[in-house]
Amino acid sequence: MKIENCTAEDIEEIFRLYAIASVYQKAKQTVVVWPQFERKLVATEITENRQWKLIIDNAIACNWATTFSDEQIWEERNADAAIYIHRIATNPDFRGKNFVSIIVEWAIEYAKTMNKDFVRLDTLGNNIRLIEHYTNAGFNFLGMFDLKNTEGLPDHYHNVPACLFEIRL
Repeated sequence: MKIENCTAEDIEEIFRLYAIASVYQKAKQTVVVWPQFERKLVATEITENRQWKLIIDNAIACNWATTFSDEQIWEERNADAAIYIHRIATNPDFRGKNFVSIIVEWAIEYAKTMNKDFVRLDTLGNNIRLIEHYTNAGFNFLGMFDLKNTEGLPDHYHNVPACLFEIRL
């Protein structure tokens, strides 16, 4: 198992995993289902080395994106030195292996090397199972917040509260 940056050659697999995640969300009747993300967004993340993959047996078992600023979601808290994790998507061939815990361990070490004070992520709506999953992985649940400005954010951020989570380093 290894973690490394995604490359342009991974983009089709990334979008395949996003599509599978959306189908899974619909089947589980979650509050929010991921929309079709823009290829330009993911291509930019890849170019900027902010799209990551966990590789097992030469396959992408899981992928996610990172950023160092997330002002629209974290608002005044965005002033803190933090790494933000987005869009964790798991390959169904590897589901049930608790990749969030592996990502958390990686993110803590990565954040330390980048001189950050927090590892943060968000989810949307009152998804009790996901809230529990993230808190079990070590995140503190800060609560549900209505976002003030969702212009330019992916569609699933509109008209639904954001659940904010963080780990203070």
